[in-house]
Amino acid sequence: MQIEKNTVVSLSYTLKNDNAEGPVIEVAKETDPLVFLYGAGNMLPRFEQNLSNLKKGDAFEFRLESTDAYGEHDPSAIIDLNIDIFKMDGKLDEEMLAIGNMIPMRDSEGHMLQGRVVSVSPTAVKMDFNHPMAGQNLHFTGSILDVRKATDEEISHGHVHGHGGHAH
Repeated sequence: MQIEKNTVVSLSYTLKNDNAEGPVIEVAKETDPLVFLYGAGNMLPRFEQNLSNLKKGDAFEFRLESTDAYGEHDPSAIIDLNIDIFKMDGKLDEEMLAIGNMIPMRDSEGHMLQGRVVSVSPTAVKMDFNHPMAGQNLHFTGSILDVRKATDEEISHGHVHGHGGHAH
């Protein structure tokens, strides 16, 4: 079976920064593969396009430019927030504000964001709301471990159920 809309894809891959010789960012091994519902909008569109029509046993290698991945690094997404926002019961949680920590937050419209602590001063916390891989070109190599037709329930829920997927 070929990868197409509403198929469940299991794959292993190595993700490197920029090219085949770049540093490894992430690995999904055969023993713990990436499993997703193809065409449900859960993956990067260009990532899915590069897997289209592959089948079980096929190998793949492709590069995504940053603009087709997580976008360019946006300096305006690095902002200073008043330190009082991070106080609970009048106390600052210094462990939470360790440099590099990712903190879930909401913007003024209530949307969830992930911010990385860049620096802390007596009055402000500098947060970077860029995706951690913003500005990076991504190089994928891997193989398709399995392709199967998605169940009606998986299609209606927009994600995979069972092994490697979501448990309800």
